[in-house]
Amino acid sequence: MAKLLIIDDDEQVREILNVNLKELGHKVFLAENGAKGLKAVEKYSPDLIICDLIMPDMNGIQVLEKVKNYDPYIQVILFTAYYDMSSIIKAMQKGAFDYMQKPIDMEQLKIKINRALKIQSVSQQLEAYISEDFLEYQLDNSLIGRTPAMREIFKNIGQLSSNKVSVLIQGESGTGKELIAKVIHYNGVSKDQPFVAVNCTALSRELLESELFGHVKGAFTGAIKDKKGKFELAREGTIFLDEISEMSLDLQAKLLRVLQEREFEKVGGEYTLPMKARIIAASNRDLEKLVEAGQFREDLYYRLKVFTINLPPLRERKEDIPLLVVHFLKKINKELHKNVMKIPMEVMELLQEYDWPGNVRELENILLQAVVLSSSDVLVKENILLRKNNKTKDTPPAEELLSLEEVEKRHIKYVLEKVNGDKQKAIQILGISKPTLYSKLEKYNLIENKIG
Repeated sequence: MAKLLIIDDDEQVREILNVNLKELGHKVFLAENGAKGLKAVEKYSPDLIICDLIMPDMNGIQVLEKVKNYDPYIQVILFTAYYDMSSIIKAMQKGAFDYMQKPIDMEQLKIKINRALKIQSVSQQLEAYISEDFLEYQLDNSLIGRTPAMREIFKNIGQLSSNKVSVLIQGESGTGKELIAKVIHYNGVSKDQPFVAVNCTALSRELLESELFGHVKGAFTGAIKDKKGKFELAREGTIFLDEISEMSLDLQAKLLRVLQEREFEKVGGEYTLPMKARIIAASNRDLEKLVEAGQFREDLYYRLKVFTINLPPLRERKEDIPLLVVHFLKKINKELHKNVMKIPMEVMELLQEYDWPGNVRELENILLQAVVLSSSDVLVKENILLRKNNKTKDTPPAEELLSLEEVEKRHIKYVLEKVNGDKQKAIQILGISKPTLYSKLEKYNLIENKIG
């Protein structure tokens, strides 16, 4: 059900529209002139307005202008008994959704109303999506740091903003490689185009090829229909290849051809498609050393590293930790609806003394845990769950190799001990649902910790 506002100085027209539109399930408001209509806009915030063009106090074009200044998402359909080409042009220029002549064809009006409301909904969703990404990855909102290394990276991003050359980002896990890629994209010439990320470690060689290039129906078992690949979906934007060092050598050869020819073929396809996106690749391994070891193609390496950004680990930029702490706390407080912003000196010293093997990502996760555990507006030391000597209490010595299941078991046990068995807090810290936690407690024989 939508909220519709009818503005017309003809009482009979208002009543006819009122009856017909209420039958469609909409909530209808009526106004006899432009001034009263604008007051109704402020009072009811309608989704759509149907307004007469010719009225004694204020014409429909004037109403349209004021409505669009108040809320550009409100759709406006104008109608009049007189055909006036210049008014139609002006109405559409000012943002009217459509223009109709009297007498009104109710079936046509119903169709136009449905189309207007549908377009309004899609427009709001897309605007929210684009705005959130665009704002989140603006330089002032995302990149934090004053150290010389970070200032150099800011300068590099500035140089990259006016072109679409390939970029290679290298740095340890957790240093923010994807963040840098998004900042380059959303502050550059292709910011209005898609940003498409691909994790090269998450898929097998065959699936990764299909993911990148797409496939045609029948190309392989299970290919029941055509599929667009990431290169096609990225259009003229950015494709981010994370952990490219894990890509197989034969797939590296195909990627090299894409970079050289700026075109590609779908798996099983017969025709080439243009590749217009910028490629940003990232790796937590030294690609130059991999080239020397024969594990990465030298020609692809040089194609990717037209511009290289090396991200420093957090232990080498500890002066930035106070800035990062304030930045992450603002973000976390907003997400969790909390207000933990008082940071005792002993807590800040503790954070700056730690070596951060997980880098910026680990810092953010530690602060998230601390805010979840906080019962006041103070970030207390007891809630900073750092690994002792960069290891958790249950971390084994280097020579002891554990399965992933054993690591998961020990980590769940560790978190439960830290929150004194509070499962709700444990669920938030672990990022899993309550049924999943129960299932893992059963699986790992931690049943004594289960909620009664």
